[in-house]
Amino acid sequence: MKKKLALIVLLIILIIIGIYLFTQNKENKKEVQTETKKEVKEEVKTSKLSLVMVGDALLHSSVYKDAYKNGYYDFSSQLELIKPIIQNYDLAFYNQESILGGSEIGLSDYPTFNSPKEFGDAMIDAGFNLVSLANNHTLDRGEKAVISSCNYWQDKDVLTAGSYCSKEDSEKINIKEKNGIKYTLLAYTYGTNGIQVPKGKEYLVNLYSDEKVKTDIEKVKDKVDLLMVSMHWGTEYKNEPTVEQQRQAEYLSSLGVDIIIGTHPHVIEPITYINDTLVIYSLGNFISAQSTNNDYNTMTELMTSVDIIKEEKNGQSKITLDNLNNELLFNYYKKGSRWTDFKVIPFSQMNETYNKDYKRLYEKYSNIVKMYDPNIKINSLKA
Repeated sequence: MKKKLALIVLLIILIIIGIYLFTQNKENKKEVQTETKKEVKEEVKTSKLSLVMVGDALLHSSVYKDAYKNGYYDFSSQLELIKPIIQNYDLAFYNQESILGGSEIGLSDYPTFNSPKEFGDAMIDAGFNLVSLANNHTLDRGEKAVISSCNYWQDKDVLTAGSYCSKEDSEKINIKEKNGIKYTLLAYTYGTNGIQVPKGKEYLVNLYSDEKVKTDIEKVKDKVDLLMVSMHWGTEYKNEPTVEQQRQAEYLSSLGVDIIIGTHPHVIEPITYINDTLVIYSLGNFISAQSTNNDYNTMTELMTSVDIIKEEKNGQSKITLDNLNNELLFNYYKKGSRWTDFKVIPFSQMNETYNKDYKRLYEKYSNIVKMYDPNIKINSLKA
């Protein structure tokens, strides 16, 4: 009986141990499965940046004289309808066409521009933080204006490109990061209105060549997620890109550029994709006193926005562009003995006070934007 009782007790103990071990094993499997699920989730990470782009800031004397009030330059009223829009974006681009050499070297108008630095302050305050400095007017007032411009921009929280004060500065890899996405901007111009770049000082302005752009891109492309290139190119007052613009766009796309931002023609040109590259052939002017008789074409301009999505999976990352959208802008001013009341107006806020023909202009320039791709989005007019 004692032996039987001992066997029964031993059996009960073994059963209890077996149940315990089975339960623990089941729990361990659950934990492993949970950990595995966590690991899978951690392998997929999505980041986003929002970007908005506008065109040329070409400050004729009428623009900065209009801003001169009470002894200083105040451009805030000219930008008051744009500022609330720009501040919704992480990144905001424009081309500073007339160099910000400042009042200290003497302001000037066409054909050799120099503009007050206070305009840069107003644009930064409005939210702009990506600036191209490479265009056909960069050398209008020579090296002294470029140096003055460099000194102005160097302590600003802004990424500039295309014009530098030294060879060393021009060779630096300027990369910024926001929302987990590393980005850079490169900028080039077709020329400088016949003004010779001083020998040995080619860093003052980036002149475009296939060789230079390839070298610059190869230096930076593996270090960034998003690569933007500003191209000052094309033919003034033409609403369609030239054969050379299209060739260069194809070439830049083949080098891995994500977004090509076109400036210089002073008028809107189409938007399209080449492979995965977003190509904005020309945004037109942003603000100027440039007036043509051809249907307000230098006064009707474009603001383009897009989301940059970065997806990281299993140690690999991929950039895609999403939510591409466009808004037409109007560069309004009053003509008289002196042009006044400059203001950049989104077409969604346009009315007949600013231009009686604005609805027809909207249709005309919307069609130009969509010339190559009818699916491109344009913000609607208010009813």
